[in-house]
Amino acid sequence: MARDLIDLHIHVGGSVAPHVLWSIAHQQGFKLPVKNYFDFVDLITSRPGKVGSLDDYLKILHTWTEKIQSSPSAIERSVYEVIGKEYRGSRVTQIELRFNPMKRNLNSELDLDHIIHAALRGMDRAVLEYDVKVGLIFCLAREFDHSLNSILVDKAIKYRTRGVYGIDLAGTEKNAMELRPEVVSQYEDLFAKARRAGLKCTVHTGETKGTGAEGVMAVIERLKPHRIGHGIRAAYDEAAMKMLRENDVVLELCPTSNLHTKAVEGLDELRHIIKTFWDRRVKFTINTDGPYLLETDMRREIELVEKNSILTPEQVDQTLAWARQSSFIPA
Repeated sequence: MARDLIDLHIHVGGSVAPHVLWSIAHQQGFKLPVKNYFDFVDLITSRPGKVGSLDDYLKILHTWTEKIQSSPSAIERSVYEVIGKEYRGSRVTQIELRFNPMKRNLNSELDLDHIIHAALRGMDRAVLEYDVKVGLIFCLAREFDHSLNSILVDKAIKYRTRGVYGIDLAGTEKNAMELRPEVVSQYEDLFAKARRAGLKCTVHTGETKGTGAEGVMAVIERLKPHRIGHGIRAAYDEAAMKMLRENDVVLELCPTSNLHTKAVEGLDELRHIIKTFWDRRVKFTINTDGPYLLETDMRREIELVEKNSILTPEQVDQTLAWARQSSFIPA
């Protein structure tokens, strides 16, 4: 019998089918740089060789997919379509969708609450149709100033009883300075405020090659997250893995994403990282990050780790159990 899967790390910006984005763009009169649908598909998808870094990957996200999703009607349809496709295509019965509402309001031209309500309507409609468990996570942005991120935390708290269950911190850690505890601490009050209000927290860190595990340790120390997005550089640092284990912080691994963005050199390094976490008893989950942007889904992520002898089926079942235990969605 097919497994019921769970996806804890999936961005709305990278998860809407190209034909849906194409339809939304035309419906809203969006001016595109291409006229042919298949050229559009190539524009908004990441393939090996096309993307050479995390910045290349994020450029696709920020330049096109997030902009096309920037209206109440567009974000409502986007959220609805992602949930339905994940369930129909991979039997994902529990999903935590993350996005930054401020990157959907056209630089404050649109009302933020209208964007959020629209996302919740899309979620509610999909939950009703597919009988799945869904929650939203609002992404703070490293490139935003404190005041903007503070508004996002306040909005997450405002809608915490409507299905917004957590906050995230997303964006590239560009240099060693950004990994230092004193820099990470600029978000400390925001994460503390979210936790006090009953929200759960996750943070993107330890994702890019060359940054090391310092960011993972600083984030655990200062922001006290329940989970960490990616965190793969921790596999090369015993102290970081000890902190993850002792603080019961669960990693959200995204295999295909890390391969595409060159966060790992290839399957051999990916295998080494995942096996190291398993051997050191660091809990982790398997996720998609952005199914359509990366041309993957949860079923293919599981196949990737099983067929390449990275994890056994029994180990995969354990990661799914960890995912359910660490989900931000109330039981």
